[in-house]
Amino acid sequence: MSERAVEEMSFEEALRNLEEIVTRLERGDVALEDSIALYERGAALKKHCEARLQAAQMRVEAIRMAEDGQPGGTEPFTA
Repeated sequence: MSERAVEEMSFEEALRNLEEIVTRLERGDVALEDSIALYERGAALKKHCEARLQAAQMRVEAIRMAEDGQPGGTEPFTA
């Protein structure tokens, strides 16, 4: 399992790592302290994935369509 910093991970890498953690926790053969550490990392990975998805959604929503129905470019997202 990767111990790379969560904030440095791509969405796909973070999701794979989260899936690995879930699998290990579901097996139930992890010591209590290790389970707690895995759970904390899993929570951080979940939060990271949600943030990456939200950012991607905002970028998609910022794409505006030209009059002919073709993508006409993007507009910067403003919060």
